[in-house]
Formats: sequence, C-alpha cells, structure tokens
Amino acid sequence: MEVTFLSLSGANFRILVINPGSTSTKIGIFDNEHSILEKTIRHKTEEIQQFENVIDQYEFRKQTILETLDEEGINISKLNAVCGRGGLLRPIEGGTYSVNEAMLEDLRIGYSGQHASNLGGIIAYEIAKGLNIPSFIVDPVVVDELEPLARISGFSLIERKSIFHALNQKSVARKVAKQLGKNYDQLNLIVVHMGGGITVGAHRNGRVIDVNNGLHGEGPFSPERAGTVPAGDLIDLCFSGEYYRNELTKKLVGGGGLVGYLATNDAVKVEQMIADGDEYAKLIYDAMAYQVAKEIGAASAVLMGKVDGIVLTGGLAYGKSFVQSISEYVSWIADVIIYPGENELQALAEGAYRVLNGEETAKDYPGVMEKAL
Repeated sequence: MEVTFLSLSGANFRILVINPGSTSTKIGIFDNEHSILEKTIRHKTEEIQQFENVIDQYEFRKQTILETLDEEGINISKLNAVCGRGGLLRPIEGGTYSVNEAMLEDLRIGYSGQHASNLGGIIAYEIAKGLNIPSFIVDPVVVDELEPLARISGFSLIERKSIFHALNQKSVARKVAKQLGKNYDQLNLIVVHMGGGITVGAHRNGRVIDVNNGLHGEGPFSPERAGTVPAGDLIDLCFSGEYYRNELTKKLVGGGGLVGYLATNDAVKVEQMIADGDEYAKLIYDAMAYQVAKEIGAASAVLMGKVDGIVLTGGLAYGKSFVQSISEYVSWIADVIIYPGENELQALAEGAYRVLNGEETAKDYPGVMEKAL
C-alpha cells in the first residue's frame, strides 16, 4: 500500500526534522528545502542514564524538543509534516515512508537492534498526530536493495546484509544527478560515505545493488572500524582466551581502524602527525585510502564498468590529501565528484518535501501479513 498526499503547486511546506543520537538530538525547521533553524540539543549523561532502555527516552526527548522549539519562537501549529531519522527496522527499499503502526511496533521492540535513531520515527509520529499532519522517515540504515548475487557470502551459514549510510548516500546521489541534468534512476554511480565508518555503494538506476556492511565490519577500515579482516586469524583470537566477546567487538567497531593503529579517530590530527614527519601515521592513512580505492574498484566491476561518476562524501571528504590519494587510484574509472560532510537534517527535509510537493509517493512500511509473506 502506498500513501499519496495532495500537493499545491507553489505551496510552502514547513517541516520539522528530528535526528536522535546517543547523547544529543538534532532538530531542524525547513521551509520546503530551505533551513530556517537547525539546533543540537545536548543531553546530560545523568539525564540519559536514568532510562533503562533507549525506547524509554521517548517522552523525555519529545518534551525537550517541544520546549526548545517554543524557546526558539517556532509555532508548531504551522507545521505541515514531521520527519524523523529512520531506525533499525526490517530491511526495506529506499525512499520516504509514512510512519504507521507496523513501523512503530518494530521501532519500539528494536527489531534489528536498539539505537537512539529508533526514537526518530516514534517522536515524529507523536508530534504529528497531535497536529493532524503526516509523519515520515527517510532512507534508514537498513535500506536493502541488494541483488541476489550480492547476498551470497561464500559461507552458507551467513548471508551478506545491507547496513550502510543510506540517508547520505541517496541524498548526494540525487544531488549529483541534478548536477548532471539527469534523474537519479537514470545513472550508475559509486557513492562513498567516509566518516567514522566507511561504506561504498554501487548505485544502479536509483537502487543500491551492492554495498559493504559498514556496521559489522566489511569493506575498508575507517577511523573507528576494522573493516574486513582475515577470518582465520580472527577465529584464533576469539578462542585464544585472551579476550571477552565484548572486548573483541570493541576492537572491531569503535576501537578499530585509525583508533587501533594510531589511538585517534581524528583525521585532522592524523594529517598533522603526517605533516610533522610521522611515517607510520602516513603508512596507515595511505592504507585507508588504498582500501577505499579497492572497494571502489570492486563496485565498478559490479556496474560492469558503466560508471557515470564516483562520489566521495562524509567528513573525511574534507581532507584534501585523502581525497587526492583515492582519486589517483580511481579517476580512470570515472570523474570523481566531491560532496564533503553529511547534512542529515537537510536530507530528511528533502525526503519529506519530495512527498509533500508530489514529486514522490510516500511508501507504506509493511504490515504483519506482508512481513509474513
């Protein structure tokens, strides 16, 4: 089932966007796609720790958001929609989704895991319900458009999963398409999100048909994640008796990559170390760029060499030397386009606006019977 909203040509839509993080909540007010307010609400540790589960923070965060908007002089009765960050839901295709009861249920139970982003859709729904306006989520991290071939891991007990920076990857892909004068679904792009984790997506005609699992350790190592590591050696470590499970998990995600080698996840600091003559730091930084380039090369094979552009985005894309290093490896494949940083609030607003103005139709998250099928 799909939900359609009537749009008025030339109408102005005011949208509240909400992006909950572990210790903060980012909010924004947009008129159509134009930001008029963006604010980060930081939560004290003692405020967060009073709740046993992430989902229990819902009412506290909702009230904090409403109080902040009131302090900023925002009249919420003028809102036309509320859009929250999508959480760890069931695998779904990309797009803008109306928040429904099935989605709320999966967000509350943490179907694919507990994370602060699960609160986004819930808070958006509750605020919107009181105003009798629609609520949405856009391109959550569980977006799954993998081709059947991409799901095969080579180990019959494990299937490859699609968990990546879908919101930013899809957003910049649409921007590049507009820049090239085409629709997103007319292009083949390789989009590389480079932040605390790094994901490389093969976008074919508007669908991400292959991408490394940026959460659980595939692909290039990154500032905080180990990436793909030799499986046999990892098994040996697991049974060495030297580490507990949570210790090894931390070494792979959070304590891997630059943190493991150089004791920092700050790329600016690493670049300064290199400028000061630290050869080991240069080796590790160059290796990270090398692994990103290898993953881009693999994605170009998935697209059979028909690549309209390679897009580098995320915080690391601000690093000129890092971007230059990657470009030297892959520019023969296609033009390299740089969109540094990630503006999640903007991307959420754009997703909601595409529905409100009639450019897209809101998708309906699958209900219980559809899930069973």
